[in-house]
Amino acid sequence: ASFENLYLPLLHRNGYVAPNYGEGFSEIKSPGGFVMDSRPGLYDSILVLDFKSLYPSIIRTFNIDPMGLIEGLKNSDKAIEGFVGGYFDRQKHCLPGLISMLGSQRDQAKKEFNHHHLAQAIKIIMSSFYGVLGSEGCRFFDVRLASSITQRSHEIIQRSAQWIQTQGFDVIYGDTDSVFVWLKEKKNQEQADKIGQQLSADLNSWWKNTIQQEHQLESQLEIEYETHYQRFFMPSIRGAETGSKKRYAGTVVKKTKAGDNEIETVFKGLEAVRSDWTPLARQFQQQLFERIFSEQPFEQWMKDEVAELMLGKKNQQLIYRKRLRRPLSEYQRNIPPHAKAAAVLELWREQQGLPLLYENRGGWIQYLITTNGPQPIEVYDSVKSALQIDYQHYLEKQLAPVCDGLLQLYDTSFAEICGQQMSLF
Repeated sequence: ASFENLYLPLLHRNGYVAPNYGEGFSEIKSPGGFVMDSRPGLYDSILVLDFKSLYPSIIRTFNIDPMGLIEGLKNSDKAIEGFVGGYFDRQKHCLPGLISMLGSQRDQAKKEFNHHHLAQAIKIIMSSFYGVLGSEGCRFFDVRLASSITQRSHEIIQRSAQWIQTQGFDVIYGDTDSVFVWLKEKKNQEQADKIGQQLSADLNSWWKNTIQQEHQLESQLEIEYETHYQRFFMPSIRGAETGSKKRYAGTVVKKTKAGDNEIETVFKGLEAVRSDWTPLARQFQQQLFERIFSEQPFEQWMKDEVAELMLGKKNQQLIYRKRLRRPLSEYQRNIPPHAKAAAVLELWREQQGLPLLYENRGGWIQYLITTNGPQPIEVYDSVKSALQIDYQHYLEKQLAPVCDGLLQLYDTSFAEICGQQMSLF
């Protein structure tokens, strides 16, 4: 609705009426954003270069537009070639100008310190244009529009990585609008910042010249130097040598309020920032990574942590918190642990004369894994003496998985380091 409210008046002023729903070209499926295969490992000095508003910039640069598509197909010899048979007129289009207008309004909102409201709303609208054009629920849906955006982004990320490699660096990962550049030598923050700024400036210049030469268009692409990871870890897919995607960790330098530098460990997609893992696993992974990144010994620390776990000193960190997304009665086959815990809780509440929680709706449940299976916290607290926590479960299903990906770089594993410690209990 927001898109139509903005676009329809422009379309009408150019003498067009909008198509009906479902009339767009949809014989093939449009690909999503490009995610490059990663190169797993532990690295020093990784730079992240990020394309600013990549999809809107592609729309502006290559004149990707519903009306421009109709006009471009009339005279494809002089039009801008897109993908999957799309062509876009060089003069007749609405969307690139609309994005430029919204971009100017967003910049003005930032200057007027209205960033958290108007500027953010404009950003969301601009970013949604690709999704709208790629959705069959939109009257302007056409695979040639969506593919000409996403496949162009694939080309941009891949060619950017190739250009960066000609500068003597390696790209170990790319994700939709970012590239992760390994400098191959350990750099301090000042050195890394200088290289990152120079790389982004030179790459912007290269794209400007390339797009002008190949398409006779003015590039609106803008890549920015975003982050320097002093230490960086890219895991492999569990049980495989292939690098994972959208999962990594690294250390960055942050300025404190006092103006001092401090090292912060950043986690993306790993268990340390996932709420479906126990506090035990999240804290264990975070502390292990911080020790390895700062080159501190970690084996004895791991053994001490396991010893405290087995002595019952970490029971409060063993609680799972998960959500039933539908009423309990709908869980009939392959019942997950949190649904089993909910069933135990419902029975207990019924015995206590309390109203049922999950009879007609879902909801959150907190539970422990005991030798008698999943037990809700309320039941465990009421009969602690009769239930024993299954510590072996937490060792095998929570601690080992969150650290083995990193430990394999040291030719060891959680079981090798802590196996003897575990056997003592």
